[in-house]
Amino acid sequence: MNFFSAAKSKLDVEKQARSTFSLIAAELALVEEEYRRQVSSNIQVIDYLGDYLQSSGGKRVRPALLILANYAIGGNHKNENVIRLATVMEMLHTATLVHDDIIDNADLRRNRPSVNARFGNQTAVLMGDWLYMSAFETSLRERSLRILDILTRLTRKMTEGELLQLTSLGSADITEDAYFDILRRKTAYLFSACCEIGAILGGASTTAIDALRDYGLNLGIAFQLADDLLDFTSQASVLGKSAGTDLTEGKLTLPLILLRNKRPEVAEALGTVMFDGNYDRISRDHLIEMLDRDSMIDATRKRAEEYADAARKNLDVLPETEYREALGDLPAFVIERNR
Repeated sequence: MNFFSAAKSKLDVEKQARSTFSLIAAELALVEEEYRRQVSSNIQVIDYLGDYLQSSGGKRVRPALLILANYAIGGNHKNENVIRLATVMEMLHTATLVHDDIIDNADLRRNRPSVNARFGNQTAVLMGDWLYMSAFETSLRERSLRILDILTRLTRKMTEGELLQLTSLGSADITEDAYFDILRRKTAYLFSACCEIGAILGGASTTAIDALRDYGLNLGIAFQLADDLLDFTSQASVLGKSAGTDLTEGKLTLPLILLRNKRPEVAEALGTVMFDGNYDRISRDHLIEMLDRDSMIDATRKRAEEYADAARKNLDVLPETEYREALGDLPAFVIERNR
């Protein structure tokens, strides 16, 4: 693919993404209103922090997935439960980001100081906990043990993923299987739960629920693989946080795992960066050159595209509607996005 066709492809993807999100723009606006209601409190510090988090923005991919999954199986467009649960998923996602930033000592999130950087770790921990509890309080209104079971298992898996990652921090010998296990728990299961709950709220068949759950899982894996690539290929000003931080935080992502598997001698250099917590002795540019030379960026992108293709195939059992088409467009968006 030459430069002009690649640029055209990226523009097409961005156009499709705008079309996808505009399809449910009214619903996403309702999610924003519901989010504001859910994070408002008569305790001033909580109200202020809720405002700060909401104004930080975000792509709102997770609530969009729940809504699109619901509509793709013929769900009622006036079902207030859909908006409420879409908001719950965004609150759970926000809570994980707040806690992740504490663990990673991150200073930036979406081009703004992270909650922990601006207000301190103690405040950030408590705000993350408050978001979790508020999300579950809202979900209880559905009186659905099935949905509560999904959310309970989801939060357990996400916590397990964080703990598993902590145990592997600084290790240059993490396996590919271990990496994908952490990825699924920390990222993909949330995507999967959004789609599964959206389908359940619409009264979908078991076949459709299973298909959308699998679609979300494959999409979530593709999303995180693309995120790992952005850590190497994007600039901090575009990414919304410091670039190249995964390795300095002690995390070995797929491109580097593939490079280490091919060239075991590189493990020492990777260990140096993780131990130092910076690129003073081994430059980021040098690592990028090695990744490019051995086509590890391309190999990781290919793996992401394979999961994206699998996600699209999961949709084959659904009726052909504009909402199924929108879900089919999302895999390309998560791979081609620049942040």
